[in-house]
Amino acid sequence: MATYAIGDIQGCYDEFRLLLKTIAFNPSQDRLWLAGDLISRGPKSLEVLNYIYEHQDHFDIVLGNHDLHLLAVYYTGAKLPKNDDLNRILVADNVKPLMKFLRHQSIAVYDKHLDFLMTHAGVPPGWDLNQTLACAYELEQVLADKDSAIDFFQHMYGNKPNHWQKNLTGIDRLRFITNAFTRMRFCHQDGSLDFKSKSTPGKQTKGLSPWYELSDIAHETQVVFGHWAALEGQAKAKNIYAIDTGCVWGNRLTALRLEDHKRFHVKALRKWS
Repeated sequence: MATYAIGDIQGCYDEFRLLLKTIAFNPSQDRLWLAGDLISRGPKSLEVLNYIYEHQDHFDIVLGNHDLHLLAVYYTGAKLPKNDDLNRILVADNVKPLMKFLRHQSIAVYDKHLDFLMTHAGVPPGWDLNQTLACAYELEQVLADKDSAIDFFQHMYGNKPNHWQKNLTGIDRLRFITNAFTRMRFCHQDGSLDFKSKSTPGKQTKGLSPWYELSDIAHETQVVFGHWAALEGQAKAKNIYAIDTGCVWGNRLTALRLEDHKRFHVKALRKWS
């Protein structure tokens, strides 16, 4: 039995299926963790969602920023550009069960036996494991209830507040939690989130550090995350594993076997974005 964490698929369905063949995925024995951003930018977002929905018993999933954006568009009635591939999902016959399924996915997945935590973007400075799981649960509960989810999606977007305080309430609290789990890359030295710099570490604005250099979470558990394609799968920090290797940008789709940290890759069939 093996557990594989797979980086951002982003609609690259054919590469995703090739990766499953590469790891010789056996659904009767193996488990798959998906690090979010299942859809968007790639050519076959609907096919990705349909496959995961049909085989959902084999997956543990965390939501990424693109997944939340799709949900927000669906539940608020917002419009997308006509050439956006996500429109194929919104007009699909099964869009309602797909969106309900997506809305009930996790924000963080933790396995004590494997000693691994997965979120889409990471863990913000100042949060320990208990705080991380508690904040993930808060957001998961909001998303699981349709009425509260609709209200949340109407107020989800924004960069403030960018600094965690325990006394945050309402949408400010939920927005910080969302941004920390799904949009974070660099942080200021006081732990506040930065949303401008998306470069590789070493090229960022002065005073910024990758979140994992300011976080103590790696002292408690191993962390696997996606979101940051510019890292090219190299976080260069103990117990921190980056697995977004930019398939949609023409690079690779990566799976990390959690039991022994072995990586498996397939090359992108082409540059999709």
